[in-house]
Amino acid sequence: MKFLLLSLITHQPDPVSGELPDPATRLREVVDTAVLAEQLGFEGFAVGERHERPFLASAPPVVLSNIAARTTTLELWTGVTTLSLLDPVRAFEDYSTLDNLSGGRLQLMIGKGNGTAQADLFHVTPDDQWERNREGYELFRALWENETVTWNAAFRPPLTDAVTVPRPLQPRLTIWHGSATSRESVDLAARYGDPVFSANVTNPIEPYADLIDHYRERWQAYGHDPAEARVGAGTAGLYVARTSQEAVERYRPLFEQRLAFARDTGLPVVFETIEDFVDRSSALIGSPQQVVDKVLRYHERLGHEVVHLTADRGGLSTAEQRASLELFQAEVAPALRSAVPERGAAPAA
Repeated sequence: MKFLLLSLITHQPDPVSGELPDPATRLREVVDTAVLAEQLGFEGFAVGERHERPFLASAPPVVLSNIAARTTTLELWTGVTTLSLLDPVRAFEDYSTLDNLSGGRLQLMIGKGNGTAQADLFHVTPDDQWERNREGYELFRALWENETVTWNAAFRPPLTDAVTVPRPLQPRLTIWHGSATSRESVDLAARYGDPVFSANVTNPIEPYADLIDHYRERWQAYGHDPAEARVGAGTAGLYVARTSQEAVERYRPLFEQRLAFARDTGLPVVFETIEDFVDRSSALIGSPQQVVDKVLRYHERLGHEVVHLTADRGGLSTAEQRASLELFQAEVAPALRSAVPERGAAPAA
């Protein structure tokens, strides 16, 4: 099992102090956290893509390139790249450049995205987002793997013997398909023999487990070896402390801010109390052994081998966040890596 830190680069007042950093400071904090992730032994760092407040994650390849310049071994993930919104040619150019600059450390996770900005800024609607996502993926893959591409597309001008540069360092890129509830995304992943990454954040495990079951069924239906299916899963929060009581009480104001944000923005409220949140969500809040037990419990149902954890302090002090991450790497990660050994990359489909 391997572990990534993930940031959507939220830009909100600190739930304890009320302070709001300026965008430059917030962006530098994300890059500094990625550098710390490598120093502590995390395998990767992921940057999301959002195009509306309260996020600053509108340009993942720019942020990841900055991280690449300050790290040497850290895998550079997206979480997710919204190919439904992007010109696949331009996306290829950005990410191929990043792949070269980073020495081949790119790991792309794609998804249709969400939020009202899709319609407002990009004129992508629920009626066409799935087709845009599929077309974007197929063209991006073709551009990555071929020197020249001829392509008739529904959502961009056609290509005739198009040459795209720079050519990527990795001849075959691993593309993960991120999904919260969409069967369309996991079906696309299964069709092409790609891994899938479950969001696993908003709800208890059941809907995510059902989606992974569907992915594995479709994987076999498309003729792939069941043993080669790969799954990743997110988590809803992270704070590791020596005791569960300490972890819960320190995380309480962070949970209260999350609850208030959901109510203010009309998002569904699934967990009304932090106790319920710790018990029934994927959040990893507790002692090292409690966190190990929860991840293994989720693994029994999802069979996942990659986990993403929140990279953001969200009200913790810098020292508290570092202590939590250090404790995770010292006592949680070794136990999980031993219990669920990492496999090599699955062969291309």
